[in-house]
Amino acid sequence: MTLRRVLIANRGEIAVRIIRACRELAIESVAVFSDADRHALHTLSADRSVHIGPAPPAESYLSIPALLDAAQQTGCDAIHPGYGFLSERPEFALACERAGLVFVGPPARVIELMGSKIAARGLMESAGVPVVPGKAPADQSDEGVAAAAREVGVPVFVKASAGGGGKGMRLLRDPAETASAVQAARREALAAFGDGTLYVERLIERPRHVEIQVCADAHGNVVHLFERECSLQRRHQKVIEESPSHAITPSMRARMGDAAVAAARAAGYRNAGTIEFLVEGEGDSARFYFLEMNTRLQVEHPVTEEVTGVDLVRAQLLIAAGAPLPWAQSDLAQRGHAVECRIYAEDPANDFLPQAGPLLLYREPTGPGVRVDSGFAEGDAVAVNYDPLIAKLIASAETRDGAIDRAIAALRRFPILGVRTNVRFLIQLLQDQAFRQARVHTGYIDLHLSGLLTDTDVPIEALAAAAAVEGAPGAASPGAVVRAEDRDPWSVLRGWGR
Repeated sequence: MTLRRVLIANRGEIAVRIIRACRELAIESVAVFSDADRHALHTLSADRSVHIGPAPPAESYLSIPALLDAAQQTGCDAIHPGYGFLSERPEFALACERAGLVFVGPPARVIELMGSKIAARGLMESAGVPVVPGKAPADQSDEGVAAAAREVGVPVFVKASAGGGGKGMRLLRDPAETASAVQAARREALAAFGDGTLYVERLIERPRHVEIQVCADAHGNVVHLFERECSLQRRHQKVIEESPSHAITPSMRARMGDAAVAAARAAGYRNAGTIEFLVEGEGDSARFYFLEMNTRLQVEHPVTEEVTGVDLVRAQLLIAAGAPLPWAQSDLAQRGHAVECRIYAEDPANDFLPQAGPLLLYREPTGPGVRVDSGFAEGDAVAVNYDPLIAKLIASAETRDGAIDRAIAALRRFPILGVRTNVRFLIQLLQDQAFRQARVHTGYIDLHLSGLLTDTDVPIEALAAAAAVEGAPGAASPGAVVRAEDRDPWSVLRGWGR
């Protein structure tokens, strides 16, 4: 079949990214927007836009009836969920199918299967994919889960079967705190996911988080597109991702890729997805364990695109239309290195408190090997109702050091005024010696946060003001010779101090 018109059930940078892929395939794009996004970049970029409700997500981007109505009134034949919001809700995929709409993602039954951490663990074990030692007790009473924790032995994680993102999870090191850990995890799981089912897993001390991108079509073809290193996390949320992983040997890369393909086949997967692993140890003797499967496009998919030359969103749309995969495993290879930095409207000095407000100045850096995926333009406002992700900066080069250096240089040329951001924090991370030497793990940022917040650079606000001056009337004309001292913000600005 041919997709003619696709509704994008999302907002921000991922909606803009999908619109771009649709345009390249000559597919009409339909954006949806809430009251808060009436003038947002994704609203203005699409071929058509439909208002779906008030700013609160529950009344707009999470409203299945509103989304289906928008798709039907605009004559769409498919819906792309992006990531977040309804992208991993089996009821949304099923509602699309029942409405005669192609869901750009896996079947509803697969989303439901892989959304249950307990069911996914069992499936992986049967497929021969290694899982973290643990236990999913049939007895889901508090005492039943506590008994499972005692059987596995501390230290263990008590985890929610539903959801993710660190919610419904408690680390248990002291056996005396077993009952309170179980109760706390269950309360949080019920509040976040409406499901209090729990299981326990052995704690892997200082693991690396390495994930494998997979793609599968409706014709039985499954491939992997190698790995992404996602170990730099804060409170279980990824901050910087890269590909390839400096810590993965060629032999281990092959084994993890084979395991990811086996996992996707066992699940009956279709479209783009990601198998996440925890890695324990170093070199060929390291061990890896299945963590979970993300049944959607990942925020960090651009680093895979940059090192493989594959457009994953384009592939998603073609697979959803029934086309076979355009490449075999032997056609795929990694070239060079890519690093992605997530730029958030947040205040690192104030416990990363989310920020909201207008982007008074917003200038994206350009240049060889620099890519910015964003849902904002200068003058837009970061809304309080949604995730504060402003943009993703992706830098690529022939080597890892080259990609990191390019990312740092690009971040220094990314002035943003109006809201506080984590740009300086990202620069600190990229300059950190442990990161440069690839000696980080999933708990590294939380353990070393105070040192990473030390900032000796020129404030980004000053650089932003300098960028504004460069573009102001009277600034140097194209081709003019500008001395380094003329670019010093302290020599050209008034009212600023170090």
